[in-house]
Amino acid sequence: MLDNRSNEVLKSILEKIEIPDSAYEKAERRYKDIGEWLHRPESKCVEYDPNVFSQGSFRLGTAIRPDSDEEYDLDMGCNLQQGLSKSQITQEQLKTHIGYELELYRKARGIKEELAEKRRCWRLEYADGLSFHMDIVPCIPESDKDKGVLRRRMVENSRLDGALAQNVSQLAVSITDNTDPKYSVTTDDWRTSNPEGYARWFETRMKTARSVINEREMSFNASIDSLPYYRWKTPLQQAIQLLKRHRDTMFKNNEECKPISVIITTLASNAYNGETDLASALANILARMGDYINGVVPLVPNPVNPVEDFADKWYDEGSAKYKLQENFYRWLYQARADFKALCAKYDSQLVVEAADRGLDVQLDGRSVVLALGLSAAVSRPTQQIRASDPKPWFDR
Repeated sequence: MLDNRSNEVLKSILEKIEIPDSAYEKAERRYKDIGEWLHRPESKCVEYDPNVFSQGSFRLGTAIRPDSDEEYDLDMGCNLQQGLSKSQITQEQLKTHIGYELELYRKARGIKEELAEKRRCWRLEYADGLSFHMDIVPCIPESDKDKGVLRRRMVENSRLDGALAQNVSQLAVSITDNTDPKYSVTTDDWRTSNPEGYARWFETRMKTARSVINEREMSFNASIDSLPYYRWKTPLQQAIQLLKRHRDTMFKNNEECKPISVIITTLASNAYNGETDLASALANILARMGDYINGVVPLVPNPVNPVEDFADKWYDEGSAKYKLQENFYRWLYQARADFKALCAKYDSQLVVEAADRGLDVQLDGRSVVLALGLSAAVSRPTQQIRASDPKPWFDR
C-alpha cells in the first residue's frame, strides 16, 4: 500500500468528479419505468418478455460528472428475450417494433424532444431536474450456436474459467445496426454484443480485491452480490473514474481524438492486480495497462468476445486523421506524469497544480497541506494555473 497521504488527496479529487448515488438511483428508476411500460398488457412487445437494463459506465459504477453544459449519458439495452430469432425478424423490423413503443412512452411521459434514431439505438432526451439522454439498443438473444462459439473463444483466447465463460456466453445478444447492408433482410449475420457479460467479467476483476469486498459486505451487512456496482466503490472503479476524468480534461477541445472509455476500462481491468487502496491501484494500472495492448489485431480484444477489437478505429482509414493510437499513448504518458505529481508527498503546490492541469479540479491548498501532514510554513504558495494552459503538462 502506498502512503495513505496520497490516498487522501486522490479521494478528495474523486469526491468532486463522481456522481451522487441519487443519479444512479434516478437512472435505475428510468430504465425500470421503460421496462414496465413495455410490459403493460397492450404493449406490442409484452409477449416477447422485454428486459430493459443499463450498460456502460452506469452499469459498471464508473460514471463521472459531465461538464455543467452536458447531459448524463445512460446506455441501455432492450432485449426481447423470448419468441423471436434472427430467422423470424430483420434488424429493421426489430428496431421499428421497439421504436413504436418508445414513441408512445415519450408522449405518455411528456418528453418534448423527438425520439431520435441513431445507428444502433433509439435516443430519448429526458429532462426532469437531472438531464439524461438515454440510448436504448434493441436486441434479441444470440443463437445457441453462436453462444457456443463465444464460450470457446473466451476459454481459448481470453483464458477465462470454463464456468465463467459458460455463464457469460449465455448473456450474449444480437443487436441492430442500420448501417449493416443486411439491415432490412432476414439473415443470421447480426452484430453480436454482450454488455451484461462484460459486466460479469468486470465483476470478477473487482473481486480480486477480496479484503475490500469483505469490508463492503460488513459495512452494508449484506452480500456484495446483492448490491448494485456503484455501491461497491472498489479501487478499480475509482481508478477508472480518475483516468476518465484525466482523459476528458486532456482532450476537452479535441473530443474526436480521445481514447474511448471501453479501452481505458478494459486495459485498467486487465492490469488491476487486486490492490486494496486507490493510490496503489492507480500506480500499478498506469504502469501495466500498456502491456495489455497486443502487437497484432485485435489490439484491445473484448474479453467476452475476443475477436472483437475495441481499438478497431486505431487502424481504420476513416479515422486515420484522429491519430487514435498515437493519442492513446500520448494520454497514457501524460497520465503517468500527472498522477505521479498528484501523489507527491512533500510538495503541496505540485499536487494542487497537477489536480488543476490534469483533471480540471481545484483543490484547496490548505486542505492539501493538512492531508500531506506538512507544515504551512514550508509549503509553497500555489500559482493560478488552468487546465487550458499550454502543454505539455508537468513535463519535469
